[in-house]
Amino acid sequence: MEDSKKNSVNPLATEPIVRLMVKFSIPSILGMLVSSLYNIVDQLFIGHAVGIDGNSATNVAFPFTTACTALALLFGIGGASCFNLTTGRGDKKQAGYFAGNSFTLLAVSGIILSIITLIFLNPLLKVFGAPEGRVMDYANEYVKITALGFPFLIFTTGGGHLIRADGSPQMAMTCNIIGAVVNTALDALFVMGFHWGMKGAAAATVIGQVISAIVVLIYAMNYKTVHLGKDELTIKAFTTKRIASIGMASFFNQIAIAIVQIVLNNSLKHYGALSVYGDSEPIAVCGIVMKVAMILFGIIIGLAQGTQPIESFNYGAKNYDRVRQAYKLAVTTGAVVSVVTFILFFIFPRQILSLFGDGTATYYELGEKFFRIYLFFTWLNCLQPITATFFTSIGKPIKGMFLSLTRQIIFFVPLLLILPRFFKINGIIYSAPIADFMAAFVTIIMATIEFKNIRKLEQENK
Repeated sequence: MEDSKKNSVNPLATEPIVRLMVKFSIPSILGMLVSSLYNIVDQLFIGHAVGIDGNSATNVAFPFTTACTALALLFGIGGASCFNLTTGRGDKKQAGYFAGNSFTLLAVSGIILSIITLIFLNPLLKVFGAPEGRVMDYANEYVKITALGFPFLIFTTGGGHLIRADGSPQMAMTCNIIGAVVNTALDALFVMGFHWGMKGAAAATVIGQVISAIVVLIYAMNYKTVHLGKDELTIKAFTTKRIASIGMASFFNQIAIAIVQIVLNNSLKHYGALSVYGDSEPIAVCGIVMKVAMILFGIIIGLAQGTQPIESFNYGAKNYDRVRQAYKLAVTTGAVVSVVTFILFFIFPRQILSLFGDGTATYYELGEKFFRIYLFFTWLNCLQPITATFFTSIGKPIKGMFLSLTRQIIFFVPLLLILPRFFKINGIIYSAPIADFMAAFVTIIMATIEFKNIRKLEQENK
């Protein structure tokens, strides 16, 4: 009776799934889209003001941003999932430690990453695939400034998940939007107005991140569900271990993306130099295509994150039918969005590329190949992130982590190393759709097995 009473007062257990999905997913999607816009806006202004080499430089620097996202999700999603699972069981005291420790871990990890980046910047850029010359100089100039914003970026991105878990998805969205608006306005002023080039774009990004982080900090000081005092904010070994274990799937997914970006940049530089495209143009094209695709992935990941509190709470409360409903609704919505996006990528590749500045005939030729072939299985890509987040949400991080690694590490990287040896730069392009298809196949099998297990749990609890 007590458990059912607790559940009855929590909307996660009683409100219609569709209404909850709208409430949690739309702010989450908008937040993810705003995060994507940070990089896209820089790319737009740099493409017009600096040119193809500037676009190549931002793509070489992109693994740093991915590393920030990895740490933000490790402690943000990990903390939010632990928080929701614990509140679903009615233990608010322990939930406070999960939320407080997560905020502290986000801040500390950001400072550490910033210091490491600034100390080892040039060697890291070489590892990330920066061609010598102007691209290397531009990348160095850009990252020296953006590295100062890493603590703020990580705190904002991870803090958004904790704010959402506290039942304030609109506030999480607002934190990101404020920074993005500031970044866009300052990009126009610094890059196009003052002609500061890469430095101007980097400075605009950092200022936007600082403002967003301040808003998150103010919210954290007034957390609604639980009190976050000195004791809750002090890092504890058990709490950190649990947060990290739950957030590990999302963390490894981002690390996998970073590894793919690094291998991809180096492959594009090497095989591009052996082709008519040169060592810089393929990196620029691929960077634009991947960042445009991030708009779709932002929507899909936003859907997945929106279902996280619904799935976590109801799994903890043994409301398994609601868990199943939330997952199915996320996959169905993601599939519709993915199909529409695939059609746009297939029909309008040249027009999309033109938004990021002018290019040569070979630039547009290669760009069209990337949009139409590299992203061919865009319409299937919703399955893996939604299902990986689902496993994390129900407290099964190992399964989520494995699924997160399938597309990027288990399939894509080996294909990326093998196919170009036979098909040169075309091998790079064809590696992606093959990996996407194989990852989707594995995802379907794992999801089918898990929902059979959930049906067994339902029968046991009747």
